[in-house]
Amino acid sequence: MLTNQEKQQIIDTYKTHENDNGSPQVQIAILTEKIARLTDHLKENRKDFHSRRGLIKMVSQRKKHLAYLKRIDQEAFADVVSKLGIRA
Repeated sequence: MLTNQEKQQIIDTYKTHENDNGSPQVQIAILTEKIARLTDHLKENRKDFHSRRGLIKMVSQRKKHLAYLKRIDQEAFADVVSKLGIRA
């Protein structure tokens, strides 16, 4: 689980303007961090199927945000994908 400080740090890194906290770039970055943490949890707890379902939902949500960003602004999409090091 992300603390408020960690979440704010991610927002500060990926925001597009001063009061931005909900742009696709920010949402993708936050979801990516949550996915990474949940993946580490599932490596240790292989039978935690409820968390696995949550992971699948988060990956799907991130995929939808990425598709939206690619459709709207391809330069921002390429920038976010390269910064986060994810495949798209």
